[in-house]
Amino acid sequence: MTARTPLLEVSELRRYFGPSRSLLGHQGHGIRAVEDVSFHVRTGEITLGLVGESGCGKSTTGRMIVGLERPTRGAIRFKGQDLAPLTDAQWRAKRREVQIIFQNPLSALDPRLSIAKQIREPLDLHGIGPASERDATVDALMHAVTLPHALRDRFPHQISGGQAQRVVIARALALKPSLIVCDEPVSALDVSVQATVVALLQKLQHDHGIAYLFISHDLRVVRRLCHRVAVMYLGQIVEEALTDDLYERPLHPYTRALLSAIPDVSATPRREGAGRIVLQGDPPSPAQPPSGCRFHTRCPYAQDRCAQEMPVLRPVGDTHTVRCHFAEQISSQHE
Repeated sequence: MTARTPLLEVSELRRYFGPSRSLLGHQGHGIRAVEDVSFHVRTGEITLGLVGESGCGKSTTGRMIVGLERPTRGAIRFKGQDLAPLTDAQWRAKRREVQIIFQNPLSALDPRLSIAKQIREPLDLHGIGPASERDATVDALMHAVTLPHALRDRFPHQISGGQAQRVVIARALALKPSLIVCDEPVSALDVSVQATVVALLQKLQHDHGIAYLFISHDLRVVRRLCHRVAVMYLGQIVEEALTDDLYERPLHPYTRALLSAIPDVSATPRREGAGRIVLQGDPPSPAQPPSGCRFHTRCPYAQDRCAQEMPVLRPVGDTHTVRCHFAEQISSQHE
């Protein structure tokens, strides 16, 4: 791995579930949960946010990166090594470097094990450090995530949701990973607890140089934590940019609609006429995505070309990409 090699590089990633058959017996691709997704995360310097509506494919993307789902096609390179062909045994070793934090912390914990044993478990499984020193390592990890020592012998049902999420984070940190995939890690928590956990993730990144792929639908949390943001719609990335650039100058109509739905997305007041954009209808089925641009059936700016030709994800400037035929024209209407 050279200095220029991304820590994580995802290229043309696809994940289809179950081939479908039409009434005439023709076999299709099934559900196209993820299609032609590409992005990268650099070592220790970046948190990439992956956002979109429920069912857009962002969690499936995260699960493929940590080996819980197998790609249908495409490459996932970690430190230059393609992870897609790894066997289960090879993946177990690789998970020392790539960890995941799930949405519901209590479902991720074993109800039969004490908090200390939950955190110690990965140390024992991977044989990290002398066995006689692992309890001290557990104490250090609990301190790192601000868990009181008095919780060592308690069980998951005896602690709060915020404390349970910190246990999950401590367990992930035990293996000293380079990358943590955070899959909606604060969505099940109260707003005040969310702020505490986000602040903790920021501190741990600063102290340990961990890179995050932060999957979320909460754009307020994403703006606080993430350095770059990729927006997904119906299995595809439709826009990616540095966080401030994306929030202040969204180019894709779908991104504009997402940002308009949350309060106070910027420090400046909204311009007159820049109120909430209400999209018509529900997202189409990933088993039968629309022709051309997948967003054209809900887009207020759609033209004939949008239904016929799928737009490519193209650069607009040095750090901004968008999948829209008319992004510049639409953006200029709102300047």
